Amino acid sequence: MTHIKVIIPAYNEADSIAQVIHEIPTSVSEIIVVNNNSSDDTASTAEKAGATVLTETKMGYGYACLRGMEYIAQQSNKPDIIVFLDGDYSDYPEELTKLTQPIIEQNIDFVIGARNKELREPGSMTPQQIFGNWLATSLMKLFFRTTFTDLGPFRAIKYDRLLALQMEDKTYGWTVEMQLKALKKRLTYIEVPVRYKKRIGVSKVSGTVKGSIFAGIKILGWIFKYSIK
Repeated sequence: MTHIKVIIPAYNEADSIAQVIHEIPTSVSEIIVVNNNSSDDTASTAEKAGATVLTETKMGYGYACLRGMEYIAQQSNKPDIIVFLDGDYSDYPEELTKLTQPIIEQNIDFVIGARNKELREPGSMTPQQIFGNWLATSLMKLFFRTTFTDLGPFRAIKYDRLLALQMEDKTYGWTVEMQLKALKKRLTYIEVPVRYKKRIGVSKVSGTVKGSIFAGIKILGWIFKYSIK
């Protein structure tokens, strides 16, 4: 049986985190919620819903993901697959099996849930998110001849391949860093179309001008960094 663990970075997701946890397939052996300095009841709500709750006081999506990986590294029974999922209920957690299936059945290393336009609820992605995704993936196609169409945070990867990437970004560049390093390491990858809906609460990145600007700078920085290597 394939051993799957889920890492959910969470900042003020008390209104949504229980729904996310409850809809994750039972094939997952552990759901790890990393509470990233929430000022609401995210931690206690996640714990009541059955998740393992960790604390990361340094603010940043990457910090939270790295904290989850650090916790798993200390366990004796390592997973085969790690799934990253947001805690805002914008994804459909039950579609996790669509992401892990190519890894289990086709031996693919890395799978991204692509938020294709025809499967997105109107208004679920902001104009700056749509443009940023288009720009980033277009540049990746230009520089690296990739087939990526999205930087979607809902993704699955073999655990040993994830470790080999030596992830380091602490904030907004986490997703694009993973994709660029997957290319560099020549991992096999595919995108799987997933549904996407309006999140519960306000986005910490695309919901603010500052967040959008910093995310854009970080993402483009990673792309240009790898384009000159």
